[in-house]
Parts: sequence; structure tokens; C-alpha cells
Amino acid sequence: MALRGDWVYENNGGTCVAIAGSDYCVIAADTRLSVGYSIYTRDYSKICKLADKCVLATSGFQGDMKALQKNLAARHLIYQHQHNKQMGCPVMAQHLSNTLYYKRFFPYYTFNILGGLDSDGKGCVFTYDAVGSYERVGYSAQGTGAGLIIPVLDNQLKSPSPLLLPAKDAVTPLSEVEAVDLLKDVFASATERDIYTGDKVEIVVINASGIRQELMELRKD
Repeated sequence: MALRGDWVYENNGGTCVAIAGSDYCVIAADTRLSVGYSIYTRDYSKICKLADKCVLATSGFQGDMKALQKNLAARHLIYQHQHNKQMGCPVMAQHLSNTLYYKRFFPYYTFNILGGLDSDGKGCVFTYDAVGSYERVGYSAQGTGAGLIIPVLDNQLKSPSPLLLPAKDAVTPLSEVEAVDLLKDVFASATERDIYTGDKVEIVVINASGIRQELMELRKD
């Protein structure tokens, strides 16, 4: 929300969540775009397909969301012309980090989750802060409802500590159907408490067969 006349950022709310499995990735975001107590639209997609096996979900300032998505899409097109192939998800993750860090003194006011499949076909989720610091994790949540959703995911999924040796895969033990059901549950719960999350949840499933999408209705008040 704008705080003063010269403040150029605005948080348009919304929540993004992703879960990585052994051979899939599920990434979801609500479709409400609002500021304060006003809802601008109930049908705004916060998910952008960047490559065949790579999807970006973003919450925060809508203007910076669009600018970041266009920037990444343009650079991915240049990459395809230069290398005659699409970026893999880990490569796109590093590229997104570089893009955010380049703007660190006047950053994109966006909170990003990148999800997809790596070169081995395993699900991967990368979570970011506003200036490009990122980490590969088994699950993540960003946005206004993240504080409500992360404790539930921690309780249900318990990702292994990165300090444990030998290192363990950061993938969750759930099947694809169970992960989708869990995402539906956490969004339905977060919508009850967070006024900036609601209307619908857009769920994108990425696996070896490709990308499929589904929508589920949420509270509209």
C-alpha cells in the first residue's frame, strides 16, 4: 500500500506456494489483485510460464511483476537463439537471481517462487528474496498469506535440514495428487484469515507429460 506521495511501490497482495516431488512440481497462486480494502480484479494470474518445464509465480507489486516477466521472457528468447535449446529450471533460477541482484539498488518489489523439473526430471523449487538471494527447497510460500501457510507445510512435509550430512534431496514424499490436495487445503485455510488472498487459486502441475492447469474457487469476501 502506498505510504506517501513519493513512494513508488505498492503491495497488491496475493499468495504463491510450490511443492517439489520426485518427478513433478506443483505451483499455485491466488487470482486476487488488491490494495488496502479495494479489490482491483478477481481474475489476475500471478503465474507465468517461462519455459516448457519452468514456471514462475510472483506476488507483490503488479507493475514490477509484469516488468520482471517481460525481462525474463526476452532474455530466454535470446538464450534460445544463441544455444538452440530452452533454459533448464536451475539455469533459469540463476538467471532470475542475477536479474533481481542487478536491480538491488532500486529492486523489483516482487516475491518470487520458481518451479519446474531439473535435467534429471526431479521436481525443483527455488525461493527468492527481493534482491536475488535464492535457495533450492522442497516447498515454499511467498506473499501475504505465506506466514499462515508455511507452518502447515513445515508440519506436513518437514524438509531435511541442509546442514545434515550426507545431503538429502529437497523433494517431498507426497504423490502428485496428494500435493495438489494439500495446496487446495492450505489456500482454503489462508483465505479465511488473509483478506489479500482469495477468489480463485490457479494450480499448475509440471511433470514429464508437460504442464497442466486447474482452478479452484475460494472465498470472494
